[in-house]
Amino acid sequence: MFRNLFLSAFVACAATAGAAPAQEAKPTGQPVDVVICLDVSGSMSGLIASARIKIWDIVNDLAKAKPTPHLRVALYTYGGSGPDYPAEAGWVRKELDLTTDLDELYKALNAPKRAGSTEYVTRVCTNALKDQAWSKDKKALKLIFVCGNEPASQDPTIPLKTAADLAKEMDVVINPIFCGPVNHPESADWKQLATLANGQFINIDMNKATTVAVATPFDKRLAEISAEMNTTYLAYGRDGKARAENQQAQDANAQKASPGAAAARATSKAGGLYRNEGWDLVDRLKRDKDFDVKKVPVEELCESMKKMTPEEREKHVKDMLAKREAMQKEVLELSAKRDTYVAEETKKKAGTGEKGLDEALRGAIRTQAAAKGIKLP
Repeated sequence: MFRNLFLSAFVACAATAGAAPAQEAKPTGQPVDVVICLDVSGSMSGLIASARIKIWDIVNDLAKAKPTPHLRVALYTYGGSGPDYPAEAGWVRKELDLTTDLDELYKALNAPKRAGSTEYVTRVCTNALKDQAWSKDKKALKLIFVCGNEPASQDPTIPLKTAADLAKEMDVVINPIFCGPVNHPESADWKQLATLANGQFINIDMNKATTVAVATPFDKRLAEISAEMNTTYLAYGRDGKARAENQQAQDANAQKASPGAAAARATSKAGGLYRNEGWDLVDRLKRDKDFDVKKVPVEELCESMKKMTPEEREKHVKDMLAKREAMQKEVLELSAKRDTYVAEETKKKAGTGEKGLDEALRGAIRTQAAAKGIKLP
């Protein structure tokens, strides 16, 4: 609905020349690396749907930490079929390496998946441990969340203990999330993996995000501001145009998932974890104290800024920053009201007591972050 709002203004500043890729500002904040591994086999369609609806709520929880952490997220899927999930790779696919680009994460979550029937839990965990450039900071919080509903010991080549021992050696916590009743016979392996890997076993209702989704009176306005906010992004560099277009595409995907997902995404875009200094001049100016807008080569600028003088460019970027910050303030005020509304409505709809995906991740992250000195309200 809001995809084309202010489209002409947005596209005008999204177009870029073939300039070199921009450099991101030096990371600040305590590192938090999170790898999410989702079972995409035939019985697990509700899990991906829940992730699409609730991932922004999870990000928003982390954004409340003080000081704001340096969040990177990676995504793996397993139990698929077709050429993207070859048998020799254990039917595992790396969707996205650890990144601060939350739009790329959401794009990966919304990409089509081909369901299969073989789920190697320890294989996907081991791949994540070996493939990713995990933070070397001793204070870093490093977590894997692996979700599924079949026995976790199916992999004939990687026992539970082997995967768990590697994780402990790397100071990575594996949190197994079983999508089914806590006393189901097939949950036993998941509980064992949690014990071996110093993680937290959690059982969830993977469909809960859709069954208890709460529409609020604030969702429409939050989605509108999210679209308006896009007009304050000033793309630059070789990848600027594509990444600006992806931002808008993920707004549309969130709106398609649910009004609540779009509202939660708007909140994320107003928070400290939504980082785009690699392609947006406004974020770059805000996050990099040494950045001088006047020195950006003309060929790296969007079309609407190329004819400006260096001084005019600097003023324009600062004006867009002020405009965005005003929008972000309104978003955060509305989001606080929305949170209260959702909490009250969720109590009314409480049923079996089983957690949803977002509750599972948020609860475990809060507990394990505290062990690293990161306090989440």
